[in-house]
Amino acid sequence: MKMKSTFISQVCIVALAITTLSVAGVAVAQESPAAKSSSLSEKDKTFMKKAAKGGTMEVAMGKLAEQNGQSDDVKSFGKRMVTDHGKANDELKQIASQKNVTLPAKEPKVSWSSDKAYIDAMVKDHEKDLAEFQGEAQNGTDPDIKKFADDKAKMVQEHLDLAKQIQSKLK
Repeated sequence: MKMKSTFISQVCIVALAITTLSVAGVAVAQESPAAKSSSLSEKDKTFMKKAAKGGTMEVAMGKLAEQNGQSDDVKSFGKRMVTDHGKANDELKQIASQKNVTLPAKEPKVSWSSDKAYIDAMVKDHEKDLAEFQGEAQNGTDPDIKKFADDKAKMVQEHLDLAKQIQSKLK
């Protein structure tokens, strides 16, 4: 009888251990970055990659404007691009890391021939970016990315307004 109860106890302990390990494995799988990534739509991933590429370009062009701009307005605008888009890029990198999304990291080579060419490019680029950010904020599927897009759409709108003001002075 003692042997039978010892055997039953051992079977129960093994079953409990297997159940515990199975539950722990499910919990770990739910917390893994790959599991978080699977909830992202291709549209969300594409938005993140385009935003990262555009943000990196804005910083690179902003640095060039800050150094080589002829007018104080263009230099100031360039500095703001470096600051604002640098912060946005850092925030996007953090979200991408949490979602297990690899963003493009290649530093673009940029140049422009004049303050007017730079500001014209900034107006055109920010108009396109604004539409993309607003679209993601409204139609994205991931709440973190939607919030990022909504917050940054406001920033992009400010940049567009400022670029248009500078553009009108350079004509």
